[in-house]
Amino acid sequence: MSALLDDLAILPASDQAYEIHYQDDVLLIVSKPSHLLTVPGRHPQNRDCLISRVQREFPSAQVVHRLDYDTSGLVVLPLTKKALSEISKQFQARTVHKEYQALVTGQVPLAGEIALPIAADLDNRPLYKVCQQSGKPSLTRYQRLHYDEEQDVSHVLLQPITGRSHQLRLHLAAIGHPILGDTLYATGLVAQAANRLMLHAWQISFNHPLTAKLLKVALPPPFGR
Repeated sequence: MSALLDDLAILPASDQAYEIHYQDDVLLIVSKPSHLLTVPGRHPQNRDCLISRVQREFPSAQVVHRLDYDTSGLVVLPLTKKALSEISKQFQARTVHKEYQALVTGQVPLAGEIALPIAADLDNRPLYKVCQQSGKPSLTRYQRLHYDEEQDVSHVLLQPITGRSHQLRLHLAAIGHPILGDTLYATGLVAQAANRLMLHAWQISFNHPLTAKLLKVALPPPFGR
């Protein structure tokens, strides 16, 4: 897959609307549906995205972090320069606590950590790969919430301690438990097992940029038990 083809890839935007789950004078927390970019893509047909939709109603909204096109869940959007700066500092300091939920193939251990370095796969853009030589240190903590023996599917809670691109889906695939519906890192029946990537950013918490009080918002995934 060439870089040119990657740049020109057309990603159809979901018709599902975003929803506001927290709002005040300086920030929003909204839910992004699966199959929607967080920011505009390079192709002219990829201009429809979460931030462009939000800015129609909130022109000052800015992006401080992103979710993959395939991933659904909560996104924080500052409304002022001060809020953007303060929340950016928390992301850089890794004090923002994020949790995801996913459905993966196989019986995952009850709990554990995945510490595998991640690098861009230059021969297969836009993919990433586990690489001991050039990869950046990456850490994911996980907990199994439920195992469906009949379907051989685990419902897992995920905490990305680092925030590498494609970290959760790559880490899970690397230990033999790819996410259902993952057309990038899963193959065959696992990739075809769902009409979307079964990964959802369900909870986020950080200190409010003005009051410094802990702000926590949760949104259960549209899948699970």
